[in-house]
Amino acid sequence: MAAPSSYEAILPQQLGPQVFIAPPTQPTPQSEIIAALRTIPALDGLTEEEYHWFAVHGSERVGEDGAMVFAEGSLCDSMVFILKGEVHVRRHNAGPMALWVGRAGQMTGKLPFSRMKYYGGDGYLVGSGWSLEIHEDHFPAMLAAIPSMAQRCVSTLLDRVREVTRMEQQAEKLAALGKLAANLAHELNNPASAAQRSASSLFSELRHYGDQKYRLGNLCLSDTHTAQYRSWVARTRSTLTEQETGNGAADALAVSDSEMSLLNWLEQHNIPNPWAIAPALAETGIATTQLDELAGTLTSESLPVAIATFASSLRVERMAETVVNSTVRIFDLIRAIKDYSYMDQAPIQEIELAQSIGNTLAMFKSRLQHVTVVTDFDPVLPPISGYGRELNQVWTALIENALDAMKDKGTLRICTRLQGQMAFIEVWDTGPGIDPEIKDRIFEPFFTTKAPGRGLGLGLDAAQRILQRHSGYIQVESKPGTTCFQVRLPLEQAQAY
Repeated sequence: MAAPSSYEAILPQQLGPQVFIAPPTQPTPQSEIIAALRTIPALDGLTEEEYHWFAVHGSERVGEDGAMVFAEGSLCDSMVFILKGEVHVRRHNAGPMALWVGRAGQMTGKLPFSRMKYYGGDGYLVGSGWSLEIHEDHFPAMLAAIPSMAQRCVSTLLDRVREVTRMEQQAEKLAALGKLAANLAHELNNPASAAQRSASSLFSELRHYGDQKYRLGNLCLSDTHTAQYRSWVARTRSTLTEQETGNGAADALAVSDSEMSLLNWLEQHNIPNPWAIAPALAETGIATTQLDELAGTLTSESLPVAIATFASSLRVERMAETVVNSTVRIFDLIRAIKDYSYMDQAPIQEIELAQSIGNTLAMFKSRLQHVTVVTDFDPVLPPISGYGRELNQVWTALIENALDAMKDKGTLRICTRLQGQMAFIEVWDTGPGIDPEIKDRIFEPFFTTKAPGRGLGLGLDAAQRILQRHSGYIQVESKPGTTCFQVRLPLEQAQAY
């Protein structure tokens, strides 16, 4: 019989009252074990003597629903034939996602020629279970007694590698999709909310503006006063437009000071509701000297109505402008996400790296509020041939790692340049740097320094595999206060992997 697995001796002390699978109280007759082994496809074609060898040298394990088969990080030292039931494997830092499901009829666990040393997750029985284990100490004798097991184990290992790779890629895609959706929702929320607020206020402001225009018409201004008022409005609008174009967005403190000055002027000229009019005028940058000019052309009776009408028109225009700008921002985001995902395009594209990286940065805009982004894109760098969606996953992983390292505060620098027939891309961050002790492990799958649930440890691994498929490679240089990931990609890419 095989030696007991190491987790039986270690894990009960670690996990307290957790129930583990264990040998049955009464050993199963060898004839029944052999009959169960015959249901395992990987063993098809074995002789009666070879099946008998497994029955003699194997160790039975049984358990009920919920019993633990193995724990994450425990030593893996046996090949396992699942004869009955299912084993669900989960990782501590992957939430409720099941990484693997083992079913009756499978040959799993540690196989000959495998480099597997530890279990990558917690294994639990679903329903009652029955398995037969062959300890690794028996592997040489097994291969001598059953030579065909060498090929059978290698075939199983290859299938397992393909399946694990597929699962890793799927998990990384789901994680990337979730982050992308969260960033996009955050980015769309701001312009959508602004457009909604402005559109809602626009209805009432238009009614107010109509009332003011009606009051102004009831004053029956003379043709001279009407012409002077219209002339003043045209000149003022022209001046304000030139000021806005030349100075850009006004400083909040300057707007506040202007509002106080305008409020005082309105009160001095007995304008009703000055608190409602002053903010609209202050946002435009209008000066009290321009209002003095208007006051000099109109009577004291018509001045309040004229200013109120002008201020209301400005509010209407600002609201309409907000709606337009917000919808433009929404369409820009939609275009960016379409370019980011390379929708409706062939697998191989001519990719402008500056545009590709820029679209990726747009997805992270909500995290860049306190980050200084410096881009230095080589204008003579030609497009590269590649798989656009996959390369965007590389930029996403590198930018996200940089932001995580800086805790969304610092300087992010991205530069591209041409080196011979290769495109050279650098992503710098001002984070604390990478610990030299883990620097050689950062590209390992499932290795992460993030808290449980914050990351799967697949981002850099996926980036490295994508670059390898593009005949490129990635390396990292790091010291305290500076980390730089360097990517090299050939300009020409083969049309298939």
